[in-house]
Amino acid sequence: MKTIIRNATIVNEGETFIGSVVIEDEMIQEVLKGDDTTQSYDTEIDATGLYLFPGVIDDHVHFREPGMTHKADIASESRTAAAGGVTSYMEMPNTNPPTTTLDRLEEKFQIAAQNSRVNYSFYFGATNDNVESIQLLDRRRVPGVKVFMGSSTGNMLVDREESLYRIFATSPLLLMAHCESTSIIEANIRAFKKKYKGQNDFPVRYHSRIRSVEACYASSSLAVQMAKDTGARLHIAHVSTARELELFERKPIEEKKITAEAVIAHLMFSTEDYDTLGTRIKCNPAVKTPEDRAALREALTNGLIDVVATDHAPHLESEKLGGALRAVSGMPMIQFSLVSMLELSEMGVLPIERIPDLMAHNPAKLFHIEKRGFIRPGYYADLVLVDPDANWQVREGRYYTKCGWTPMDERFFKWRVSRTIINGITAYSDGIVVDGVRGKELRFEV
Repeated sequence: MKTIIRNATIVNEGETFIGSVVIEDEMIQEVLKGDDTTQSYDTEIDATGLYLFPGVIDDHVHFREPGMTHKADIASESRTAAAGGVTSYMEMPNTNPPTTTLDRLEEKFQIAAQNSRVNYSFYFGATNDNVESIQLLDRRRVPGVKVFMGSSTGNMLVDREESLYRIFATSPLLLMAHCESTSIIEANIRAFKKKYKGQNDFPVRYHSRIRSVEACYASSSLAVQMAKDTGARLHIAHVSTARELELFERKPIEEKKITAEAVIAHLMFSTEDYDTLGTRIKCNPAVKTPEDRAALREALTNGLIDVVATDHAPHLESEKLGGALRAVSGMPMIQFSLVSMLELSEMGVLPIERIPDLMAHNPAKLFHIEKRGFIRPGYYADLVLVDPDANWQVREGRYYTKCGWTPMDERFFKWRVSRTIINGITAYSDGIVVDGVRGKELRFEV
């Protein structure tokens, strides 16, 4: 079957141009500057006035299956991904039970094969005691090993120095690290309880002072030094502070062994938003000051941030009750990652051509994903069409996450995802997630 997407504004590999894309079955066959009226096609999509991007590859999501399916699961959150133009995801291991054995990892792949609406893969979770299992991972199927160097949701903290060093020294896969110093966080909590006479919770605005800049930098700097000492490939998740940016280098991603990820929450929100959004924007690491956010935004174009992801982490609204200690951390963001980045581009934060670098090209390069992340002949047709003049407001019924809320509720967006194509098949179109479409397991070049 042959399909042509005609007259789109194509944004890909540093260029923006009017063109058409020819798809044959699952693959891109041609990328044309201009149009092709000499051939006939089984399906024609008129994309006049729309922008065409490579599908977003989100390297950092939590879909909560198994064990927490009351608030999210692979089926529901992959539907949400399709609605946001995300065509591939890599999901985290802090489920219940955690993905820390080969059998549990295989169970996730089996669930996704049946239920995932977009393409998928899963990280293996490191613990103090499973270093040997890391050596047995299939590098063609698994993107990396997640290392919690600070406590977060899931109780997967690696807190023995000898275990941490062995993981860094021996892992054949990229290490993705959650970096917050547990000892600094615990000391900050004790100090708050002493100051406020033993209170067991505090207003959420104090979250960024408990999970502080110092807690982030101490852990990130340790991870970077350990990677340099051992030669490990290290990807630091959700960098949230200006100070941490000092740890990274400005050079092409192909030349880096130590890379940095920013997530939408830290790019869109700051401590000033706690007064209006409260615990809806509570996450780990915490959103930081406007100055930290400004530094992260600048790093999107100066080469210090390599990848933008979501850390999509659904919870029920009832679980977000409380304050800095009691409310759970995490928020559902995957439906709004691409449009948020396009809004930042409208604001002059980054050129539109940089968005595919951060959200498709660089994830594909970093994880060596086979034939995805670019609009190129011979690559899978993972594509997203976006309307630049939709001027819409997020309201209940317009988002798809199972948990039923988003911190983006009531926000206005100029841009809106119009169509998402997965492996040559439309998976989402104009507000409708197409039933029956399933993604494929990602493959990684070794």
